[in-house]
Amino acid sequence: MSFDLSQAQKPSILRRLGAFFYDALLLVAVLMVANAIVVIPYEVINGHPVYESFVPLTLMRLYLLGVIGAFYVYFWTHGGQTLGMKAWRLQVIAQDGQAVGFNAAVKRFVWSILSLIPAGLGLWWSLFNRQGLAWHDSRSNTRVVLLPKSA
Repeated sequence: MSFDLSQAQKPSILRRLGAFFYDALLLVAVLMVANAIVVIPYEVINGHPVYESFVPLTLMRLYLLGVIGAFYVYFWTHGGQTLGMKAWRLQVIAQDGQAVGFNAAVKRFVWSILSLIPAGLGLWWSLFNRQGLAWHDSRSNTRVVLLPKSA
């Protein structure tokens, strides 16, 4: 799959945020299932909640972060679109117009977290970047493009 970069339009930050919130709704459901898969057996076996102890709680948080990472990496490497991105006609591609590879997707996810921590400053940066790239786009050599309307 290759994308013609000469036809690439940069999406508005509102589109990017719209896709992010759509994905957040889906992720809540995914995280509820992922949480139940671990918490229910843990509490049945140990007889107390996983959230009472520091170590199990920390491991649970890392596990859920891994689930979120797997969600995004999977969709970015399989078509370049999450469900929210499809709804808002966005696609993640590599800087050369090719599909995003696994390493780039993982790098993009890690930088996305770092980009969002300081009040989303890394995402807001796309307003000032000539190419419309956020920090995580630049650091992972990827970009988000606006797809044309389907006929």
